[in-house]
Amino acid sequence: MEIMVFFSLLLLVCSVSTNQTEADNEILDHQILSQQPCPHDINAVLREMAVSMAGQKVRITFLEKENQDQAAKLESQKTEIERQKTETEQLKLLSKEQAAKLETEIDQLKLQSEEQEAMLESQKTETDQLKQELQDKKVAFSASLLDQDHTDTGPFNTETPLIFKHAIINIGNAYNLSTGIFTAPVRGVYHFGCKVYGHESIQTGGLLFKNGEKMFLIHEHQKTAGGVSAYNGVSLLLEVGDEMSVRLWPKSMVCDSKNHHTTFSGHLVFTM
Repeated sequence: MEIMVFFSLLLLVCSVSTNQTEADNEILDHQILSQQPCPHDINAVLREMAVSMAGQKVRITFLEKENQDQAAKLESQKTEIERQKTETEQLKLLSKEQAAKLETEIDQLKLQSEEQEAMLESQKTETDQLKQELQDKKVAFSASLLDQDHTDTGPFNTETPLIFKHAIINIGNAYNLSTGIFTAPVRGVYHFGCKVYGHESIQTGGLLFKNGEKMFLIHEHQKTAGGVSAYNGVSLLLEVGDEMSVRLWPKSMVCDSKNHHTTFSGHLVFTM
């Protein structure tokens, strides 16, 4: 009866402690087979088994605690990984936004640069125009018939163009030395003057023309021999392209030399 109780307890212990090692089972089997069963031996075995089970429980509890700690650590690492992953995605998104913002700023700067270049070009064009207008406003000339020697011109039976070939001054280049014609570069009021010089008893005279129309006469007639001169001046409103010139009065004579006796002059007074 006692033996059967022992084996029943033994089976119960084995079913409870599944982690009992094979070495412990062999020791128990050896003790059971080599010794005569008695109540004292059974109690000792039970005590040893209880102690072993208590140790196993302690170890199981320790392992469970260690597993829990490892699981908590693993969960913490997973949380950290997720956090870093989220932060990385945010950084990527931020980097894209910054790149897009930078590209937009670059485009804006390019547009501003192009606008400034266009404005600069416009200002340059306007400056050139102002310079040209200012240059056009600087108009003045004075010329004589000859540069040297002494030569008489005339008399002729018809009006004959006088070409004043020696330019003392020709600012704006509005007076043409080859044709003797002044061409107005801008609209404005101009003043012109003409002086003629003659000698002997032949009349001295000249005509100032505007676009082929007579404006005024410069004339002097001395009956006796000797030098004679005449001067006349006028202010006129000219349009761009209007032409001014001097012609010899019919049956008149003028003379000139390096002393510049016979001259034709003009200048812009103000623009209109």
